[in-house]
Amino acid sequence: MNRENDVTLNNGVKMPSIGYGVFRMTDEKNCEEAVLKAIECGYRLIDTAAAYGNEVAVGRAIKKSGVKREELFITTKLWITDTNYERAKIGFSRSLERLGLDYIDLYLIHQPYNDYYGAWHALEELYADGKIKAIGVDNFTQDRLADFLYFNKIVPAVNMVECNAYFQREDERKYMKEQHIFMQAWSPLAAGKKELQQKNTKRMAYIAPNRCKTITSLMQNCAVDKQQNARQQKQITDEIELLVFLAADGKISGFIAEVHQGQTFEYSRD
Repeated sequence: MNRENDVTLNNGVKMPSIGYGVFRMTDEKNCEEAVLKAIECGYRLIDTAAAYGNEVAVGRAIKKSGVKREELFITTKLWITDTNYERAKIGFSRSLERLGLDYIDLYLIHQPYNDYYGAWHALEELYADGKIKAIGVDNFTQDRLADFLYFNKIVPAVNMVECNAYFQREDERKYMKEQHIFMQAWSPLAAGKKELQQKNTKRMAYIAPNRCKTITSLMQNCAVDKQQNARQQKQITDEIELLVFLAADGKISGFIAEVHQGQTFEYSRD
C-alpha cells in the first residue's frame, strides 16, 4: 500500500491513513490468518485491543509476516478495568507481551470511564520512556475531550471514534483539528450495514458508475460473519481499493453530504 498518504500526528509520528482492525475476531487461528493476509496485501496499520482478546494472534501474524517492525504501525488499547494510574502500566505490559513487541506505535485509552485521568499520566510516562510512539484516546465525545485537554499536559495524538459516510461528525472533526488531534475512524464502512447500503445504491452509482457492483457488493458484505471471522484475500484487497478510491475521488463530497444520517450504532462498541 502506498505510504504517501500517511498522516502526521501532532508529535511528528507518521501513521498510515488506512488500517486493518480485528474487532470481533475471537478465533485465534482465523485472526492470525486474516492479519497475515492483510499485511501481505499491503496493510501496515493493524488495530487491536486488550478487550478484543486477540493480541497474541496479531503478534504471531506480525512475526510470520517477515515485514520489518519499523514498517508496521501497531495500535492497541487499554481496557476499562485497567484504566487508572497503577493498572495502566500493568495493562500496557501485558499487551506488549502478548503482541511480542518492544514498543507500541499508538496506545489508546479505549473508553472514557474509570480513572482515565490517572491512566493518562501513566501513558505520558510510558511515552516519555519511549515504550509508546504516540498516545491517544478512543470514543471520547467532544465535551469529555475538552475537559480532558484542560487538565492534561500532553494533547492526545488521536481520538478514535465511529465515523463513516452515514455518521460524519463534522463539528467534532473541526474541533479536533483545531486542537491538533487526528480524528481516526472506526467502522469507516459502517460495518457493511445492508439497510444503509441498499438505500444509497443510486448515490454509489453516481460516484462510481463503472464500479457500483464492486462497491455495493463490498459494502454490503464487509461485516465480519459471526461464525467465520477470517476474511479472504480478495475481500481484503477490495477493501483497500475502495477506501483509497473513496479518499481520492472528488465526487465523494457530494455523496457524503447526501447520505449523512447520524450515529449508526447505539453505543461505542469498537
